[in-house]
Amino acid sequence: MDFHLAPPTGVGPLRIGMSRHEAGAALDSLRDPAAPSSSDRPGQHVFRPSGLMISIECVRDELIAIEIGRPETPTDRVGFRGVDVFGPPAREVVTLLRAHTRVEEDPDDDASFIAPDLLLSLWRPFAADDEPDDAQGYYFDSVLVARPGCYDTPAEAEARLKATS
Repeated sequence: MDFHLAPPTGVGPLRIGMSRHEAGAALDSLRDPAAPSSSDRPGQHVFRPSGLMISIECVRDELIAIEIGRPETPTDRVGFRGVDVFGPPAREVVTLLRAHTRVEEDPDDDASFIAPDLLLSLWRPFAADDEPDDAQGYYFDSVLVARPGCYDTPAEAEARLKATS
């Protein structure tokens, strides 16, 4: 199955801002009924047969973030504007994404990157850009979609509000 990231709107049937109940139902629709996982947690996350994990975060009865974990097999693909976020090496993904949006290294984690205008965040546990055999550091392990400002500090939220006024 192909999953198309549409920040800041959502992924597939999961839409930022929908109610917790709606998000739980949408998440459940992404489960493969022919191969349920014992790791699935209704309203929290599902694992597809490929190993792809889809997780949701709700606050105050509202979906605020969707995280997708790297599949183990290519039967599920995750992309943003034609860029496969888990297939190519992490640095190549960043280069390809920069053709579409601003992408910055996470100031708190040099192995991760953020597209702040979209709040598209790419994570891996460490950078191993020259070690293709070390998949955990060479490729991204997860991608997060949220609305811009979702994780702002109070000062950042105030600055964002002033910038849009």
